[in-house]
Amino acid sequence: INAEYMGAKKYMDDVKRKKRCVPYTRYFGGVGRTGQAKEWGYSLGRWPRKSINVVGNLLRNAAANAQLKGLNLKNLKITHLMANRAQKQRRRSYRAHGRINPYMSCPTHLEMILQEKKKPVKPPGDHKVRKSWRRRMHGL
Repeated sequence: INAEYMGAKKYMDDVKRKKRCVPYTRYFGGVGRTGQAKEWGYSLGRWPRKSINVVGNLLRNAAANAQLKGLNLKNLKITHLMANRAQKQRRRSYRAHGRINPYMSCPTHLEMILQEKKKPVKPPGDHKVRKSWRRRMHGL
């Protein structure tokens, strides 16, 4: 993923205000076309308010945890984001003639990992690179 925390937060705010869309690349039957999806190279997109709120709350919670650990929010990157199917929750739907049908919900488990960007390390100036014995043997 390697998305920056601040960039992800701004993207979700833009989706809430319908300035940018979320592209639909799979399960897109009935999804309308929008010009905002050209940013991603697609033509189908939506502005899923409920999903954005859930992911936004998770992102805010992860940022609060990072701040508690003493990490800088401007240097945070989202390195891992995964959604898994959770166990379905069962309810009943009462039908005509005494029948009962299942009324299931399909929740998900979301997992997000934020890490601080690594600073580049400069090699020391007086360090000599030694050739390997194979290169010395073959004169390379």
